[in-house]
Amino acid sequence: MPKILTLCGSLRAASSNRTLLRAAEKIAPVGVVFEHFEGLGDLPHFNPDIEAGPLPAPVADLRARVDAADAILISCPEYARGIPGSFKNGLDWLVGGHELPGKPVALFNASPRASDAQAALRLVLTTMSARVVDEAHIAVALLAGNREADAVATDPELRPILERGLAALLAVIEPPQSG
Repeated sequence: MPKILTLCGSLRAASSNRTLLRAAEKIAPVGVVFEHFEGLGDLPHFNPDIEAGPLPAPVADLRARVDAADAILISCPEYARGIPGSFKNGLDWLVGGHELPGKPVALFNASPRASDAQAALRLVLTTMSARVVDEAHIAVALLAGNREADAVATDPELRPILERGLAALLAVIEPPQSG
């Protein structure tokens, strides 16, 4: 069973990006396991000096979840034409680890206008040696309405876009090696 870890770049409880990630889970094929990392706001400010000693529990949790995932699904807003500071901080905590390099990553976007943050995010992730799956990149407009994940997952225009992005991510996940 493929395991996808979602990372939402927003700390808002009612984030359209979080809604998009939850909708992707609802339309996922049977057997795909989703895990949502909700500890972004609990991460301390990145400090390379801390990496030498025992990692703070929220950082260790993030790294363990990334390591255990077969793929990462990110939906991130754009703030001031860039990646939100709290999300970049989370990525910074992954730079010194072995967990992200080579891992397939899909970028979902809840606002097609947020192209600067998406470009910056792609640059950061490729610099970190993540395997950004271009075919899995999708952008939908969720900002106009206060939609729930169920409504997005069943929307006749949005569902096929979500299915296409998710299918492209699942297509690149390596099957587990049997021993």
